[in-house]
Amino acid sequence: MSERPSERYARLASEPLIPVTAAKTGLPGVGRSIGEIFAHRHLLGLLVRRDIKSRYKDSALGLLWTLINPIVQLIVYYTVMGQFLGAARGIEDFALYIFSGLTIFVLFSEIVSGGTGSIVNNAGLVKKVYVPREIFPLASVGSGSFTFAMQVAVLTLACVILGAPPFTIDLLYFLPSVLLVLIYGTALALLLSALNVYLRDMQYLTQILLMLSMWSSPIVYGWTMVRDSFALFGFPSWAIEVYSTGPLTLAVLGFHKAFWIAGEPTDYPSHLLLRMLIVGAIGIVLLWLSQRAFTRMQGNFAQEL
Repeated sequence: MSERPSERYARLASEPLIPVTAAKTGLPGVGRSIGEIFAHRHLLGLLVRRDIKSRYKDSALGLLWTLINPIVQLIVYYTVMGQFLGAARGIEDFALYIFSGLTIFVLFSEIVSGGTGSIVNNAGLVKKVYVPREIFPLASVGSGSFTFAMQVAVLTLACVILGAPPFTIDLLYFLPSVLLVLIYGTALALLLSALNVYLRDMQYLTQILLMLSMWSSPIVYGWTMVRDSFALFGFPSWAIEVYSTGPLTLAVLGFHKAFWIAGEPTDYPSHLLLRMLIVGAIGIVLLWLSQRAFTRMQGNFAQEL
């Protein structure tokens, strides 16, 4: 005799709930996200390799374009800004100065621009399978770092060829400079990639912000020029301090310190390393906040895409 619906409902209500998937263990929040990313590290590696290969797919020169682009930029900026507009006056070894600044900025630009569109560009994967969504902007960090490594090799070779090998103690500034760009670039990539799902204008706004970031950083002009201009126009003293503690400004200055050996102590703000450490610590907090914001917004990614 079959049981009545009321009896069936009562029996089901008395049954204990049994999970059908593995229970989530480990640290909550960021710790759990890091664990999931580590568990999917092989997929992350595949995405990085795919980004690198697809960027220059079907091109005759392939990865050589990672070197051609910054070299062409160097020639243009050196000729137009350095020679025609006179920015090279007062900056010894101007070619190395501008090349070192461009190298670290390109890393920041590739991480932020690639990360912003990463979720939208991988909509098929996001809608069909579950993977930690953070791996898509992190793949942009990986591919950008690969390009950066090749450009650093060219920069080092250029320094040796031009008779200014950067093998001094100041080369250690390379590490905090790169860490600053990785921390702030990853934080922005996470935040902007999530916002871009809901507001596609973010990818265009990002390009404008990157352009402004480049020209506001001491890449094609010296930090001392900014300091002197602030004083000339009567800006308060704290204005140059705010400018000198910007993460991208510090990263560029740190790269100049590492590779531009013609620089003097007066070409940099005081306590450069301490500034980098403080701004780096603030960046870690920003990275945490960006990841938490990303986690809150990722729930509706599939529906929005």
